Amino acid sequence: MTHAVQVRNLRKSYGKNEALRGVDLDVGQGEVFALLGANGAGKTTALECIEGLRRYDGGSVSVRGRTGIQLQSASLPAYIRGKEAIRLFAKWNRTSPDRAMLAALGAEALADKQYREMSTGQKRRLHLALALTGNPDILFLDEPTAGLDTEGRLSLHACIRALKGRGKTVLLSSHDMAEVESLCDGIAILLDGRIAFAGTAGELADRLGTCYSVRIKTNLGLEEFEVEDIEKELPTILRTCREKNAAIKDIQVDRGSLERHFVRITKGE
Repeated sequence: MTHAVQVRNLRKSYGKNEALRGVDLDVGQGEVFALLGANGAGKTTALECIEGLRRYDGGSVSVRGRTGIQLQSASLPAYIRGKEAIRLFAKWNRTSPDRAMLAALGAEALADKQYREMSTGQKRRLHLALALTGNPDILFLDEPTAGLDTEGRLSLHACIRALKGRGKTVLLSSHDMAEVESLCDGIAILLDGRIAFAGTAGELADRLGTCYSVRIKTNLGLEEFEVEDIEKELPTILRTCREKNAAIKDIQVDRGSLERHFVRITKGE
């Protein structure tokens, strides 16, 4: 596999606080790859070091191709209009705006709207359009759907899938496990400044074993259980319900999600 991003032994400290303690990372060309971690794990620091926005103390970063970087929420002047921002970024990148891409992102509808008047979702779409203005090979997104409503999230997910279809590489940070499970080819979990796991969601499940969520609705209410061996443990759960004289109305059994595995690995299991 050709790698778009390779990171070796990346280290970064803020005073005595070691934010990154020797991070190794490989992102394949054309992949959607996610950096996961709890607050303070080092996701944003790692992403900014890879992007070149922050100096790191040691290690190496190799990025092959032109890059585009998602802007943060307060990156643009309050009174700039969408079309003015697009023209500015196009001139900086010495290119012409891609009208088809702007239409797909819904950015053209923001042409005459001032930045201060835009909703969070509209700002996110504009940021993505600006990041893509230079037709980058690799796109860096830091928590791209944070603060978006369901419609906005689904719209942005569709845009990311379309970018992958065009052969773009997307490296994003996220805390949304459902998002990662739906979008990403590969994941890396940061824990205390180190990579605790790197691979696919399926490989993570194989590593930690299958976990099932059991939801049982009875006349006494709703109870939830997490079990490892559904065949052995479900009869015990049902027997416990009968001993409580609970009339079972409904049973739902779901395979463990990436979120449960993420929680388990960040707890050191």
